[in-house]
Amino acid sequence: MSSTKYILGVFDDPDEMMHGIDKLQKNSVPIYDVYTPMPIHGIEAKLNIKDSRLGYAAFMFGCLGGTIMFSMVYYMLVHDWPINIGGKNFFAIPDFIPVTFEWTVLWTSFGMTFTFFFASHLFPGRTPRVMDLRATDDKFVIAINAKGNIPHEDITNLLKEAGATEVKHNDRKYVSYE
Repeated sequence: MSSTKYILGVFDDPDEMMHGIDKLQKNSVPIYDVYTPMPIHGIEAKLNIKDSRLGYAAFMFGCLGGTIMFSMVYYMLVHDWPINIGGKNFFAIPDFIPVTFEWTVLWTSFGMTFTFFFASHLFPGRTPRVMDLRATDDKFVIAINAKGNIPHEDITNLLKEAGATEVKHNDRKYVSYE
């Protein structure tokens, strides 16, 4: 059995890469991932990538932060240490709004930072996982899982027909920077 884990098709042009994606999908070759040095319009739809749910997480972190701060301010100013300032009611909601808003923004930003790191596996200090280092500079790479039941020669021929300038057979998952 081959030790190849991924077959990489390296393209010079994004249009050729998009043509390669079409060609692979017409032949029922599952694409593991696509690496590009810049955003390409329409690639998410072509690869059937679902919309991100990070917006829901941001909303939940904001609600959590706002609720925690509103509860803290309410407890501190109404129950724990009520102070009569100018004859105002202890539970004056307009006084709570600025600090509640600030904590909502704070919790959303910190929560989204941690959620992004968790979802993308980009924790501080971790080496980035890149299939081909040139994909961050000027090349467009299609990665195909080689453990499927399609012969490697067929995938290589499809990539070459689609305009790949280079086809690599990786025996490891990611290239390290060292």
